[in-house]
Amino acid sequence: MLSRFLSKFMATSSAPAIAHEELLQAHRSGACTVVDVREAHEYAGGHIPGAVNHPLSQFDPARVPRGERVVLICQAGGRSAAAMKRMIAAGRQDAQHYPAGMGGWRARKGPVER
Repeated sequence: MLSRFLSKFMATSSAPAIAHEELLQAHRSGACTVVDVREAHEYAGGHIPGAVNHPLSQFDPARVPRGERVVLICQAGGRSAAAMKRMIAAGRQDAQHYPAGMGGWRARKGPVER
């Protein structure tokens, strides 16, 4: 069990991450595209305003917008880290993930739309 936790932690921490305040500022100024990698029913339950949904179960880095800064988000950071690894494997260097996920976003009173 501990090794499973450590594996998940290491996978999350090795992906390029963005801090809450930096994401909040980039989102407010329109300086990033938020890509939510949760499944459609999770996304429908509430997401960052303007976020686009590309579920991890069908995630293809080629479908992620190009030419702008991309921030990947999920519920708790694990899936966005996995999506980030796929982005890196595809040669994409224009993305970061938000390790706190929607849980952290909501806890910090970030705006949410349905």
